[in-house]
Amino acid sequence: MNDYRKSFFSFTSWKQRFVFWLGAVLIGLLISSMTLLSEWAGQSYRAISLAYPWFNFIIAPFGLALTAWLGTRFFPGSQGSGIPQVKIALELTNSKERKQFTSLRIAVGKTFLPIMGLLSGASVGFGGPATHVGASLMASLGNLIKSPTHYTAKGLLLAGSAAGFAAMFSAPLAGIMFAIEEMGRTLEERISSLVLTAIILSGVTAYSILNHTFFFTDELLVLPWGTSWLAIPFCGIIGGFLGGAFSKILVRGQRYLHKLNQPVVLIAFICGLFIAALGYLSNGESFGTGYQLTRNIIQSDAAIDPLFPLYKMLATCATFFSGIPSGLFVPAIATGAGLGANLADWFPIAPTSVMILLTVTAYFSGMLQSPFTAFVVVLEMTHSHEISIPIIAAAFLAAGTSRLINPKPLYQSLCDNHHAIQKNKSNNDEN
Repeated sequence: MNDYRKSFFSFTSWKQRFVFWLGAVLIGLLISSMTLLSEWAGQSYRAISLAYPWFNFIIAPFGLALTAWLGTRFFPGSQGSGIPQVKIALELTNSKERKQFTSLRIAVGKTFLPIMGLLSGASVGFGGPATHVGASLMASLGNLIKSPTHYTAKGLLLAGSAAGFAAMFSAPLAGIMFAIEEMGRTLEERISSLVLTAIILSGVTAYSILNHTFFFTDELLVLPWGTSWLAIPFCGIIGGFLGGAFSKILVRGQRYLHKLNQPVVLIAFICGLFIAALGYLSNGESFGTGYQLTRNIIQSDAAIDPLFPLYKMLATCATFFSGIPSGLFVPAIATGAGLGANLADWFPIAPTSVMILLTVTAYFSGMLQSPFTAFVVVLEMTHSHEISIPIIAAAFLAAGTSRLINPKPLYQSLCDNHHAIQKNKSNNDEN
């Protein structure tokens, strides 16, 4: 009997398949619920804050401080984006050590605490939390059935993280690229096929519930041949540079805050005050995920404050530094959309909608230095296949520009920060 037939009739193999498939559907359902709840939370906070401006300066600092305290006290390991934690867990061989980064408790905290952040006015993204929740949930299912091999355990983490990403954007292909480019490690062929199946199932589940891609547009996008193609290097280089600068601020800011050695709650409180001030200056546009405003910018060329990209970028930085569970992807897309709208207004060398999508791709790619993931995300979210070549070119130009600023990608640098912090703690304990 050949290997395929042995695998097909093996109870252990079918048990593994069932875990991957069941986990993928559960992740799709959970992330879809998080997405819908997050938009309700963000819109509710903005509506109240616009009606009562004083509300920001009370709820934002105290709300973020409470969220940070709950995360530290009851859900340790749930802080931050979650992607560095999953990357570290993938590198570990000890299952007990891995549980410090991916567990059912972390999944619970990572599900609800970002909603609390949104109800406190923070610029919260759900890409990182969705990735962390997916990996933690899939790993917990593997522990429940006592996953037999190290390769399967890693496969579950990889599948869960990428499935969470795919469900967040209703974009299975983007989830596959994310798994390969950002999270991927060498896995045996059998596990790789299960990973891909899980990603697709999760993305399809989310799509069936949300019934749309994130920023869907029916507009036929065309980039006329000629001087309009100058928009590709223009948007690619500027977007990549600013995305790289944003990443550098996050990495260096995290190191600086660790050296200050101040209480997490105090840092979160100060970040909350800063977020409240930004919300006041931006008329509430810097609050929340930025999803609805981004959708309006892409679909209807809505007028925005020229300073919106700056407000959103700073609010996202403050949210990250507060230490609450929060991601960067959707706020980064919002920042890129605002930046693209400005570039199209100031330098109208190509259609506005095209320049916006090019800049979104470039900023996203510059932030991550993952050009394949960036352009596939944008293509799947917007159905902008007519300009796929310009989008791909902008993504690679942006990634190259970002590398001039940051030798290492964002999440690898954040992993290095984590290792450095743990090493310092160990040295202090020994002394």
